[in-house]
Parts: sequence; structure tokens; C-alpha cells
Amino acid sequence: MKTLVLGGYGNFGARIVRALAGDPAIALCIGGRDPRRAEALAAEVGQGAVGIAIDLWSADFAAQLRRLGIELLIHTAGPFQVQGYGVAEAAAAAGAHYIDLSDGRRFVCDFPAALDARFRAAGRSAVCGASTVPALSSAVVDALARGWLRIDVIDTCIAPAQTAPRGEATMAAVLGYCGAPIEVWNDGRWQAQRGWASPSRVHFERLRPRWGALCDIPDLELFPARYGVSQRVMFRAALELGFAQRAFATLAALRGAGLLPDPARWAKWLNRAAGTIDFLGSALGGMVVRVQGLDAAGQPARVAWHIAADDDHGPEIPCMAAILLARRWARGESAPVGAFTSSGLLALAEFAPEFARWGMVTDRRVETASEHRS
Repeated sequence: MKTLVLGGYGNFGARIVRALAGDPAIALCIGGRDPRRAEALAAEVGQGAVGIAIDLWSADFAAQLRRLGIELLIHTAGPFQVQGYGVAEAAAAAGAHYIDLSDGRRFVCDFPAALDARFRAAGRSAVCGASTVPALSSAVVDALARGWLRIDVIDTCIAPAQTAPRGEATMAAVLGYCGAPIEVWNDGRWQAQRGWASPSRVHFERLRPRWGALCDIPDLELFPARYGVSQRVMFRAALELGFAQRAFATLAALRGAGLLPDPARWAKWLNRAAGTIDFLGSALGGMVVRVQGLDAAGQPARVAWHIAADDDHGPEIPCMAAILLARRWARGESAPVGAFTSSGLLALAEFAPEFARWGMVTDRRVETASEHRS
């Protein structure tokens, strides 16, 4: 399968390229606006990979995909929050399958309705949000709550390592909703809460406790309906350095007070500043998903799934779903026709070889209600 990784020399794209380069079923193209970087990575990975100059904003983007004979386009060139669906539309017009790594709430949640007709007409599959959320997060919830009678609470928190590589696009996406009102399913109804404000303590199995704050991601909207959650769906991010978390909370307060209308404009500066304090942190990051409800026997249950990623391997996790789907389709396994979010497309067991490859450790822990751990 001839596969183009768009933004293939970027922070996430390069990881996907390196993972797919040795697959004999995949003919790999590394694309972006800088042909030198694309060609350099192609030379590094070998295996017949080629680097090409291609611009997603060009008027003839779909025609370029057709000329290249692209069968699968993996879109990693974010931030997606400032893009429309032009890349996906071009893939459908070119008769190619499509996967992206977006975790933008509106981009992911609105994707099926916007693109389904185009991909059905093309007889191709499009998957949006093939990343930590909602691909991995839904796989975890499916595994933890299989057979349950009811889910009351889903509480997820990611905890990135301070020294893990990060990009300006990611920082801009995060700052885009810092201090902005976010609709959250809480106490069985929709309520507005501010992004990155009011951090609370989160406990992990192999990491020290951290302060975590609300992030605007697709799970907040997808999971209440998908799982019929009765009480609450929460998603937080917990930075390793407490004063960095407090700095984000301060930015959120300033935006809420109308004193800082656009924190995202400071993304470039803040991304550089974050690098200057890396020496205070570590290379250990992780994630926890907690599910609470009634199990198959009708008994109260609370289960947590943890993952710890050391040696700055945490950024491999957002790439895994796209890698797994690309390999699946390249092997000839049928892809669902139409446009979908990634929720429920992969089972947690499918991620296990990727976790092992990077030395990541997972734990499943039954928690008692008396622990009141979050």
C-alpha cells in the first residue's frame, strides 16, 4: 500500500515513518513543504522510502495525490484546530484512505458527519483521532468495563514527561483553550468549566502524584453518549513540574478575566521557555484511566488502568493507533467504508506489542470506593 505520511519529518510524523519503514506491505512516502528534511529522513530509514515536497494548502493537492498513486494518507501536520477538512477531502477525491492524529474536540467530533458521504462515494475509509484520544482511551474503557451494567464515571489523566520532545503546534493547540469555557458532562448534565483552571491532585501507579487540570479533547463529548455515562466524564493533563501547572492556571485565570484574550499567540515563546526548565524534570511520563460503575454482577466497581513510559518514549503513544491501522489495512484487512472517529476501532490488546517495544509498563488495579483516589 503506497502510504504518504504528511508532516512526516515532524515530531509525530517521523515516529510513524520509522515504525512503518520496515513493513514490506507499505511503500512509504515522507511528505512536507521542506523537501530536504523529507529526503534526509527517507535516506535515514531506507527500505525504499522516498521524500517528497508537497503542501497541504496547495490548490492542486488532490491532483498531486492522484499523480503519486497514494492509497493511504496519514495526516500528522497539525495543529488541526486551525484547519478545515481539506486534506481529508483531497484524500477522498484521490481515492485514498485517510488517517489523522487530531485530538481537537470539534475537528474529531464533527468529522464523521462532514466526511462520511465523500468517503462512502469513494469506497474508502477515513479515521479521525487515531491517537491517544479517543483511540487508546476508548480501547482502555472497553477493556475495563466489558460486560458492565452501567458506567457512572470515566476519569482520564495524561502525565507527560518534562523532557519529552514537544512541538510548537502542540503548545498552540493547548493554549487555544487555556482559560476558555469547556462543556463537560458532570453530575449528569452539561456544565461549562475553564480549561487548565482549578488543578486537582491525581495519583498514578508508577509516577509521583501530580496536579492535573481540564483539557478540551474529544472524549469529553464522545464518551457520555458512547458509554451512557450517568455522572461524569473528565480528562486532565498533569505537568511534571508543579509551578508549570500553576503557570497554566494563571494564564487560564487571566483569560477568564478578559486580560489575556489569546494565549495561543505566546505558543512559540512558551515552548522555548519550557525547554529551559527541562533539567528540573525527568524522562518518565504516563497516563491513567479510571472507570467507576456497576459490574456485570450489579456490584459497585472502580478499576484503574495505568501506563508508565520512561526514557522520553511517551510521544510514541499518540502515534500507535495510526501505525496499527496502517499495518492492518496494508495486510489487506478490510477497512470500514465511510468516515469515523477512532473510538472502538482498536482493542487494548492490539497496543500491547507497541507498549513492549518501547519498554512501557501497564498496570490494572481494582480500587475501593474508600480510597477516593483521582
